[in-house]
Amino acid sequence: MSAAAAPRSMLPQRQRWPPDHRLPDHRAHPNQTPPPPRPRPPEPSPRRARRRLAPLEPSVYAGLLRCASRTRSLALARLAHSHMVRAGYRPGLFLRNNLLAAYTRCGDMRYARLLFDGMPRRDAVSWNTLIAGYSSQGSPRLALCAFRDARRDGGVAVDRFTYATVLAACGGVRDGRSGRAAHGLAVVSGVARTAFVTNSVIDMYAKCGMIDEVRLVFDRAQERDEVSWNLLLSAYVRMGWPEVAVNVLVWMHRSGVKLDAFALGGILKACSELEDSEDVRMMLHGCVIKVGLDLDYFVGSAMVDMYAKNGGLEEAIKVFDCIPGQNVVIYNAMIAGFARLGNEPCTETRIEAVRLYANLLQRRIRPSKFTFKSVLEVCNLTNAVRCGRQIHAHVILSGFQDDEFIGNALINLYAKARLVDDSLRCFNSTPKREIFTWTSMITAFVHDEHPDKALDLFKELRYLEKEPDQFTMSTVMTACAALSVPITCEQIHCYAVKSGFDQFTCCGNSQIEMYRCAGDLKAANKSFETISCLDTFSWSQMILSYAVHGHEREALLLFKKMEDCGVMKNEFAFLAVLVACSHQRLINEGFRHYESMVSDYGFVGDVKHIACMVDLLGHAGKVADAEDFIMGSGLENDAVLWHALLRACRIHGDKDRGIKIGEKLIMLEPCAASSYVMLYNLYMDAGKISLAMRTRGQMRERGMTKEAGISWAEFGGSIHQFVDGDNSCSQKAETFTRLEELLVSVKQKTQHFGMNVWEMGFQARKVGENSISKHGELLAVAHGLTTLPNSAPVRVMKNQNMSWESHETLKLLSEGENREIIIRDPARFHHFSQGSCSCRDYW
Repeated sequence: MSAAAAPRSMLPQRQRWPPDHRLPDHRAHPNQTPPPPRPRPPEPSPRRARRRLAPLEPSVYAGLLRCASRTRSLALARLAHSHMVRAGYRPGLFLRNNLLAAYTRCGDMRYARLLFDGMPRRDAVSWNTLIAGYSSQGSPRLALCAFRDARRDGGVAVDRFTYATVLAACGGVRDGRSGRAAHGLAVVSGVARTAFVTNSVIDMYAKCGMIDEVRLVFDRAQERDEVSWNLLLSAYVRMGWPEVAVNVLVWMHRSGVKLDAFALGGILKACSELEDSEDVRMMLHGCVIKVGLDLDYFVGSAMVDMYAKNGGLEEAIKVFDCIPGQNVVIYNAMIAGFARLGNEPCTETRIEAVRLYANLLQRRIRPSKFTFKSVLEVCNLTNAVRCGRQIHAHVILSGFQDDEFIGNALINLYAKARLVDDSLRCFNSTPKREIFTWTSMITAFVHDEHPDKALDLFKELRYLEKEPDQFTMSTVMTACAALSVPITCEQIHCYAVKSGFDQFTCCGNSQIEMYRCAGDLKAANKSFETISCLDTFSWSQMILSYAVHGHEREALLLFKKMEDCGVMKNEFAFLAVLVACSHQRLINEGFRHYESMVSDYGFVGDVKHIACMVDLLGHAGKVADAEDFIMGSGLENDAVLWHALLRACRIHGDKDRGIKIGEKLIMLEPCAASSYVMLYNLYMDAGKISLAMRTRGQMRERGMTKEAGISWAEFGGSIHQFVDGDNSCSQKAETFTRLEELLVSVKQKTQHFGMNVWEMGFQARKVGENSISKHGELLAVAHGLTTLPNSAPVRVMKNQNMSWESHETLKLLSEGENREIIIRDPARFHHFSQGSCSCRDYW
């Protein structure tokens, strides 16, 4: 227990003497025994007073503050300041400026400002230090305010360093107006004649993008040095004018200016963006060798990058091999060059980047985050997932798993391999998630056919108050297109309009696709008309929208208009017009466009183009010609083409050919349950019951089950699912009641006209066939007719092709209900209205 906290009885008490007591005089009585000495009263024990420290020498304080500034140690700066205060030392102007510089260099501008305001006297160094501190800490506005205060201070004359600092602050915020004012003040004060201030003015105008002012200041400068020329060169490089930058370099050489690594490195970087400039690249390479900078790391990496970006792999490798003692910068430039080669080079060429990475590790060179980013991009381009996993392990061991660019590369790598769970782990382990990280993860969900998860992630993005960009919105619209939910599509569209993203062409194109897949052709057309800058994809999307919704004539007219406008056509545009020709049964026009695509434009038809041509021939009943076309396409082992031909066989009643195609599909797709189900139906239609039972037995032996038919629609802001053959209590009783009423009315109509829709199907279908009341699309339509307003169309999506019975039933329902019913199945859209369908009974 301390003395301050102890009870009074425990503390030593001061002895009190009587007031009249007098000490005996020992000198007066020499024979008398002196009394014992009076005990010395103990001193009180209050809290120990703080001792004042001895001040250090000014040179010691100055050394400590210089060390704090150099190492950016805020603790050391505060320790030296605290020692001055405790020692009662009053530093002069020199030490106060050093202390101010230490605080500004360490980033503590609050205490720097307090110290500055408490200074009894200030000079130009004090103001320069404060202005430079604000500028370096990202507060250029405060730097400009400090400059104005410095000019108002009559006792201080601003010098060239003050103007250089404030010009740098103006360039940092790209405030050309304030920079121009500071330039004018420098001219008036007479300091603008020096090369030091001239260089600051040039740099400020270059950062503000005022290239005309840069050239004017340079041409009228009274003093120039190498820095002036380099700044002029870098200004043109920053503006993206490499041709002018090359002319400036030639001008520098003719003017006798020494070309250093900064100038050559900048011009090499600019020329890496030049196309068809092999002569310029060779000239610059020769210039680098003549000045003796071909072994410089900075210039060498720029040369490697220049050659690699323009496809000069052999030259890049030669430059790489000539640089002695390569470091990580040189390796990064070389690996990044392989990552930028585009889609043309083969996999073996790109895999050289992985070998370079292995060589870097063998030489015990520590890779940087740029190394990992580039090599992961190469793994993504080559689909080298296994190699990418190994590099992912190296990323974790090197401590770079928190980098947002590496995390984004890993998300794209796993997403391309359909490993969306691994992409999600990389996304969750990235602490700093930029908008491109969110976009990559949303895209991964969309490509993995999880559009609902993509929309949930977008909702989380908005909940965190992060602003998406146009690419994010385009991906989200693609997710809405996959779900085909009209209300959600309209909500996303409204957000895009409010945020201004609808002005971007990529968002407009995705918006057309979104409304096309949602079955709203009018909204798709309106989106097409509002796009200010149409590209090839815009025209193609709208042509395809007309084609799949039964407006083939409008699609062909729009394609003709696209040709008249001189828009460059691509494979997707030809695919859209081939779909239109197929649905309209225009054989001659379809073949004309197909031959034009191959001969005039040099495009090679892929599976989708060939399938359109097979479907076109099948529409016209030329099943044998369609089979010959498949055999001559070189893609006879692709199941998609045979599915298209099988559809034509079933429509035109070619049972023998259909059975042969079904057996071929079993060989091509031995693990696809749909092929077995299709062959089973073909056997049953042909009356071959034993073969049908054998096919069902094969399915049972191989553990395959028929995929359930699912229909879904959006009612009241939520998605409702309807499964074929499921009469569970998950649906409301009103839906079944409504459906029974509708079916009764349809049955009365069919009997009135002397036909029965349930007897018009294939008579051989027997066991296991669900009744028509159990079809999911009919349940969804009945639910929509019950809940939606009378004027609203009913839109339903289905994962399987509709049966013939459902198709005929919906035609009759549309006539009785006097409203449009839209069904989307994997084949196409069906617009039922007034007793007819847009597919013209062919799907």
